[in-house]
Amino acid sequence: MKIQTTNRTLETMIHVISWGIVFGFPLFMEREGNSIDWNAYLRHASVPFSFLVVFYVNYLFLIPRLLFNEKNRKYIIYNVILLISIGIILQIWQKMNMPPIPETNSLYKRKSPPPKWFFFARDIISLIFTIGLSVAIRMSGRWRVSEEARREAEKNRTEAELKNLRNQLNPHFLLNTLNNIYALITFDSDKAQQAVQELSKLLRHVLYENQQTFVALGREADFIRNYIELMRIRLTSNVIVETQINIRSDSKTEIAPLIFISLIENAFKHGISPTEPSFIRIHLSEHKNKICCEIINSYHPKNEKMDKSGSGIGLEQVQKRLELLYSKHYTWDKYISEDGKEYVSRLYLTPSKK
Repeated sequence: MKIQTTNRTLETMIHVISWGIVFGFPLFMEREGNSIDWNAYLRHASVPFSFLVVFYVNYLFLIPRLLFNEKNRKYIIYNVILLISIGIILQIWQKMNMPPIPETNSLYKRKSPPPKWFFFARDIISLIFTIGLSVAIRMSGRWRVSEEARREAEKNRTEAELKNLRNQLNPHFLLNTLNNIYALITFDSDKAQQAVQELSKLLRHVLYENQQTFVALGREADFIRNYIELMRIRLTSNVIVETQINIRSDSKTEIAPLIFISLIENAFKHGISPTEPSFIRIHLSEHKNKICCEIINSYHPKNEKMDKSGSGIGLEQVQKRLELLYSKHYTWDKYISEDGKEYVSRLYLTPSKK
């Protein structure tokens, strides 16, 4: 509402200043010494006054009521009537107020003045240009309003889609974590209790931070550290987890919450084998407003019929959120090594500065 009021005030000021210049210019032309020939000024001001009438009849009435409602035929007919009427009135006014030509004027003795239709045609053409100007200004204003409405609708759609993704992400994250704790209960109840305590800390972050579009990178990095420590609880000695998180705890760079967690979840899900040696290497860093998340893990894909943890929606959510929040400001390379033993995921983000 405040922006609309500001735009309307600015538009009114532009109109006042523009017409002030149009009507003020003849004052400089009709000066005799320090005085102004008001009769001559009024005679010449009839032309810009006719422009003003034609402009605002179109601007305020004909364009919004006819042209914008696709009543083009009526719009043209009314403008033709308006042009002819104004043109005739203008010619009559100028004829009534035109000073007589002195008979001693040698210029008019040698050459006769142009015919009356010439001046009439000149005025009509000028009025047509005035109508064109009013249409251009009105159409540009309408386009601006339509563009603002489109952007607002797009913003609302994006926010609704992001909210829907966040609502999906919370239960997906919780489901995967609970599956891990469930696995712990069967062979180590003490570790399971510790995992529940760690989970309560993580849920506090998920429930509150995830409701925002962006959070501080430092706080998100702390959450990632806690999550990795929770995952370590259930790991056996044949699994090596290496982490390198080069993020300052006071980093204020804004990042989408939980954008990296699905990648890390995927590493723990497909990078660990109960029988074979496994590894996960996680590297998260920030350098010159560019964030890099590199995850390399041994590749042990789960049997889809046996594995029910998350139904594989995590990476799909990451892709959708990246497109919505970081379109053209991210690169994500993910692939399986040629020997099929490693899975590599490298995500580079360039958050916009505010």
